[in-house]
Amino acid sequence: MLIGLAPLASSGTRLLILGSFPGAASLAAQQYYAHPRNQFWPILQAIWPDSPMNSGVNSYEIRSDNLLARGLGLWDVYAACERDGSLDADIRQAVPSDLAGLVAGCPGLQAIAHNGGESFKHARLTGAFGLPVHRLPSSSPAHASWSFERKLAAWRTVFKTHGLV
Repeated sequence: MLIGLAPLASSGTRLLILGSFPGAASLAAQQYYAHPRNQFWPILQAIWPDSPMNSGVNSYEIRSDNLLARGLGLWDVYAACERDGSLDADIRQAVPSDLAGLVAGCPGLQAIAHNGGESFKHARLTGAFGLPVHRLPSSSPAHASWSFERKLAAWRTVFKTHGLV
């Protein structure tokens, strides 16, 4: 059984992005979106051009602190699962994350956004929290049918809607 990453969230989190479950590169590095072709961090760099992430010193700690300071939180809909490789289609025996517990600890939360289709399968559950729920195009390299620019536009719209831009 693979165990996911702890949430990156705080009492100041306004928008929570939920992935499905970390890929092999992320689990190995113990960092969200660690695969070099995943577009998550490049999307954030484009949305926040004045960010310390764009200073050339781009450590995971700096990226994590920056997103938290801007009101963004990260977690996954699955806390644990069995899976060979990194594809969502290969997830088996998934154990759901305690989303209700996390939401309770984020009193400023305004919305939840699902990063990709597997995560969005849980939109009914997240919608029960009474917050707006958004479906974002997956930042995964496996979701290559959308260009970076098209993904960026969709993500930017959600970030603007909730005051993160």
